[in-house]
Amino acid sequence: MSEETVTGQAPRTAWFEETDGLATVRIENPALTVRVKEDLLAALRRAAESTTARAVLVLGSDKAFCVGQDLAEHAAVLEESPDRALVTVREHYNPIVRAFEDIQVPVVIGIGGACVGAGLGFALAGDVRVAARRAKFGTSFTGIGLASDSGLAHRLVQSLGSARAMEMMLLGTMITAERAGELGLVTEVVDDDTWQERARDLASVLAAGPTNAFVAAKREIRAASEGGRALTELLEEEADLQEQLGVTADHIGAVRAFLNKEKPSFSGN
Repeated sequence: MSEETVTGQAPRTAWFEETDGLATVRIENPALTVRVKEDLLAALRRAAESTTARAVLVLGSDKAFCVGQDLAEHAAVLEESPDRALVTVREHYNPIVRAFEDIQVPVVIGIGGACVGAGLGFALAGDVRVAARRAKFGTSFTGIGLASDSGLAHRLVQSLGSARAMEMMLLGTMITAERAGELGLVTEVVDDDTWQERARDLASVLAAGPTNAFVAAKREIRAASEGGRALTELLEEEADLQEQLGVTADHIGAVRAFLNKEKPSFSGN
């Protein structure tokens, strides 16, 4: 197992570690300063580039997963150079979302507290979300006179439909974890003292699963969610993926295990 600060500076704001096929990225500082964004981007890129990770777990702290832009830092930039204040969207936020997209294996998000603004965009970039009951969710952008970034509008429409997405974006009201679960923004809501354990357990299960099948499933779902893709095109892609998966050791072994009434064991190959 290796654990390190991403930039080599102290105190660390985000770090990466990998053990037994599970890569973990932790956000230590919930408010996104330039330093936090740079560290988080570097950590996510490490996860995306890993050739041994079979699942990725992204965690925040007990108090917050991520609350979006550090407004004190943002205000200082606005005062000094207003025309540079929002360059961070292109320089930091967009690359972070692309780094999430570059992770081909399953991504589990563990949410212990507030998940707001860009933090909600980042959380929705994962595949499975586990939230503590105390967690709160919100968009926050219009409250400070901005539209959203971090792919949030796109993800909200995918998850909720345009009407609910519009409601969350325009009204900006915070919702509870239970309500987020009802709406489908989170996969599972658990007790406050078990959220991290449950998220890690799910990530570990995925890390021990049929990795190639998971990667293919993510490709299929992403393709299906893209507008303008014809069903015939998707069917051809599904056929290609199934032909590739059909000759893997994981598939052949799982079929044999099923016929022998045994539990399959997946190597990721």
